[in-house]
Amino acid sequence: MAPVGLVGGTSVCWDSAVGELPLGMRVVVDRRARRLDGGAALLGGAPPRLVHLVPKARALLGAGNELTVADPLSRALARTLLDAGLAHPAPGIPGGPTRSEVTVVVPVKDRPLDRLLATLPPEVDLVVVDDGSAEPVTLARGRVIRHETARGPSASRNAGLAAATTPLVMFLDSDVVPQGDWLDPLLEHLADRSVALVAPRIVALHPVTTALGRYEAVRSSLDLGPDPALIVPRSRVAYVPSAAMLVRTSAVGTGFDEAMHVAEDVDLVLRLHAAGHRLRYEPRARVAHDHRTAPKAWAARKAFYGTGAAPLARRHVGSVPPLVLSPWTAAACAALLAQRRWSVPVAAAVTAAAALRLSRKLTRLAHPRRSAMELAGLGLSGAVVQVGNALLRHHWPIAVGAALGSRRARRALVAAALVEGLADWWLHRDRDPQVHLDPLTHLVAHRIDDLAYGAGLWWGALRACDPAALLPVGPGTPSKGVAPDR
Repeated sequence: MAPVGLVGGTSVCWDSAVGELPLGMRVVVDRRARRLDGGAALLGGAPPRLVHLVPKARALLGAGNELTVADPLSRALARTLLDAGLAHPAPGIPGGPTRSEVTVVVPVKDRPLDRLLATLPPEVDLVVVDDGSAEPVTLARGRVIRHETARGPSASRNAGLAAATTPLVMFLDSDVVPQGDWLDPLLEHLADRSVALVAPRIVALHPVTTALGRYEAVRSSLDLGPDPALIVPRSRVAYVPSAAMLVRTSAVGTGFDEAMHVAEDVDLVLRLHAAGHRLRYEPRARVAHDHRTAPKAWAARKAFYGTGAAPLARRHVGSVPPLVLSPWTAAACAALLAQRRWSVPVAAAVTAAAALRLSRKLTRLAHPRRSAMELAGLGLSGAVVQVGNALLRHHWPIAVGAALGSRRARRALVAAALVEGLADWWLHRDRDPQVHLDPLTHLVAHRIDDLAYGAGLWWGALRACDPAALLPVGPGTPSKGVAPDR
């Protein structure tokens, strides 16, 4: 281990066997990261943090947003920024594995595979797990493992994982169609041997013809957006779906938990993170998914996803909360929710007090009070958005109950539903350039989406007799989980 002091007065270490980044690798600062004091500090990452850069680190990063790994110092800084989620690997990472080191595992039950199999590179191995299809699956290439009776997707993926002889496995569901050059951008990330999982962006399979299809094209919970990310609990990309993910077989153990019938992919991600592995989301790789768009099936699927929160909250304490609030942001939001004459002054006073306290910890910055006010303002605005989303999605039964007994609460709930829905449309309207979705349709579908998910969330919590999935946590609350079986 070679310590190199670069960030915040602490030592940054890189491991020459596992953590070493390849020479020539480039990293790019996340577009959301904010530079403070002319680059003396970076704000952002996953989860958000303030990172002070010592002069050596500032000189390496320069005025630009890109860094090339050329020596131990640049390697250590690149590792620090990557692990904080403040930077992401640029395209063209040298030294990654080849396609011949990949086995594609496809679980299937009573569904044609032609369109999926046509997209697979000839170099990859293929294992299809037939999970009790009425007509047994036959293949022109690859291997078939058949379950005479259905055992579920997790058991099917695990059977394929156990049969793989390559160091990498690409899980693909039978209702996806990879797009263009989809595999190579994922393989690049595995040049970093500490990365255990890489996932592509899941987009809508075209043509899209219905209103719900258009909504899913821009707002599917499987689509984690156009920006790369470190996959970390309680961050912008806290999970990735098993519809498409590339994993190291040495890291995932026996694979998915077959006892879980929902959120088994989130569970695997959280276990890998708890074991200390690095996980990455790469949106340059795109895999199209045939979304459910029949109204009943669509709403039922949203509710089904919600039921997964309770078992996750029990297994991974603090990793999947509906809200992450500090005491002062919780107090400020509570004051605003009260909608009294004193609400805004109290929220402003609480924010000012928090900023003053924070400024005492920012003495390394040239303007600690100004920076503290900026950070406190960002913290409060983020908390208000979180609380609004939670009242409309995770905690809507509480919000509706309050609205039934209070005209003030009723007005606030209607206003929040309209404002949040229209803001959500504005933020996501261009996610799929082939789709135009009018704001009214988006608003209605988004509200039903939230109601269905919230109903599933509450049903799962009640069934488990465990409210953990409904409770907020503080930013300092540790995430606890279990590592994959070895």
